Amino acid sequence: MKYALIALALVAISANGLQAAPAAKPIVGNSNAKIDISADSLQADLNAKSVTYTGNVIVTQADMKLRANSVKVTTVNDKADKVLASGNVVVDSPKSGIVTGDNGVYSIVPRTVVMTGNVVLKKDKNVVRGTQLTVNLATGQAVLGGGVKSQTPGSTQGGRVQGVFLPNSQ
Repeated sequence: MKYALIALALVAISANGLQAAPAAKPIVGNSNAKIDISADSLQADLNAKSVTYTGNVIVTQADMKLRANSVKVTTVNDKADKVLASGNVVVDSPKSGIVTGDNGVYSIVPRTVVMTGNVVLKKDKNVVRGTQLTVNLATGQAVLGGGVKSQTPGSTQGGRVQGVFLPNSQ
């Protein structure tokens, strides 16, 4: 579980400057920093080998903060396997900006993070929007997709990634 916040928070690192990290450099974080989790309730399921935090979940590690309605951690062979954050997922880092989405899944063994739903990456006044963000933490590569274009005539929703960049912002 010690990589849970790092993984989801590293989505924000990939948004540093709103561009993916170079492929040659893997994304790393302070995985040794303590992790604090607070929530309104916790439910452990020994049969499913999972722990679910619900209600205003806040996960903090160093200067990274994850907020969500629910965070579930599943295990395989007594080791964390997946971290699933759902409902108003927000990953905030003072250095990297803010990433929001409806859901986030960190798969620990392949070291991938997938944010889905209404994904928005903000750094200063720069904003990028899409429906699915996939980050490979081993390679540092990130892909933001626009999703399926709406079938409603005249609709402009979905189908494309959108970005607004201000050249003079930091």
